[in-house]
Amino acid sequence: MDNAKPFCIAKRDVWDAYKRVRANHGAAGVDGQSIEQFEEDRENNLYRLWNRLCSGSYFPPPVRRVDIPKDEKSTRPLGIPTVCDRIAQTVATRYLEPILEPLFHGDSYGYRPGRSAHQALSVARQRCWRYDWVLDLDLKSFFETIDWELLLRVLRRHTDCTWVLLYVERWLRAPVCMPDGTLAERKQGTPQGAVMSPLLANLFLHAAFDRWMAVQHPDIPFERYADDIICHCKSEEQARALKDALAQRFAQWHLELHPHKTTIVYGKDANRRGRYPEQRFDFLGYTFRPRSSKNATGKVFVSFAPAVSEKAAKAIRQSMRRWQLHQRNDLALEEIARWTHPLLRGWVGYYGRFHASALRRALRTLDDFLVRWAQRKYTRLRAHKGRAWHWLWRVRARHPDLFAHWALASPVGR
Repeated sequence: MDNAKPFCIAKRDVWDAYKRVRANHGAAGVDGQSIEQFEEDRENNLYRLWNRLCSGSYFPPPVRRVDIPKDEKSTRPLGIPTVCDRIAQTVATRYLEPILEPLFHGDSYGYRPGRSAHQALSVARQRCWRYDWVLDLDLKSFFETIDWELLLRVLRRHTDCTWVLLYVERWLRAPVCMPDGTLAERKQGTPQGAVMSPLLANLFLHAAFDRWMAVQHPDIPFERYADDIICHCKSEEQARALKDALAQRFAQWHLELHPHKTTIVYGKDANRRGRYPEQRFDFLGYTFRPRSSKNATGKVFVSFAPAVSEKAAKAIRQSMRRWQLHQRNDLALEEIARWTHPLLRGWVGYYGRFHASALRRALRTLDDFLVRWAQRKYTRLRAHKGRAWHWLWRVRARHPDLFAHWALASPVGR
């Protein structure tokens, strides 16, 4: 019986956690075991995990460190737990979510059920129209510098569940297996990539930032997506005062504002006068800046609005170049469309929500490669680039849904 163990964790909870992990797929951890390999002996694997969790004898294995490109000059460290550990973390996360979720602020959007980056972007856009100034906050190495003692102190305020507190602390203290195989002890932070990290990060910033803002600055709205935060201010003086106050507040929580990436931005538009050095900021892959827009009657005016950031657009173009489509004349056009569809659909779905014309320019790169592909594929087009473009226009006219980005584009070549 489940109750014979020191900790009461239902077998059903472990099974439901396993189904969520299986649906999310994910890479293997330090043990090299994939989801498919775990399933070869699924019943015994799940029973052993449940037994260890209930008895208090579960100790998380080291987290596998993987560095993924952040930009051209830096990488972002990810921590990949084993399949078994992802299931265990999911059990605890599912226990904590119903307790913590009702506490969280209405303007916290990251990694929360029923909330999305697009919601945060939409609210930010509307508030940028109402408030002239934005304080764009950048927390230096947030996930790597979360203070364990402060985090556990906050967690204990909201639950006294012994097994949850025990295992959260063990997960925080689990060593990292570096790419060269060495084990590195950790003294702070929670690995990005761990199942529990988003929930714990939200709890930490709820206490350090959200709740403080609601009490100390209820007149300053904000949007927060994990550690990506922007605040809307009525004046430059208010933004500067808030920046100084937040620097002190975050220092109390052993966090630091990035001195160069934390900026005060003027939301320049057709009705706002004056010249200021910063008139743009990036938020969730979008750049907010003055842009030409049309009102309901078709009149053009300048609005402070979001569109895909140049950094994101550059990454999209680089991805398409790596495909080397122009050299794949062994494939039919329909095969290329099927191959590229998942990524194109993702880009269009995310970056095409606001000012799709900016994304259209980035995805024009794919049409360039399709023309080069056609010139290598068909002898009649080889020496006639203009003729190849006309061929592509005709294909699009006949099959406008063949490539996902054609749905948002104006006629090719215009």
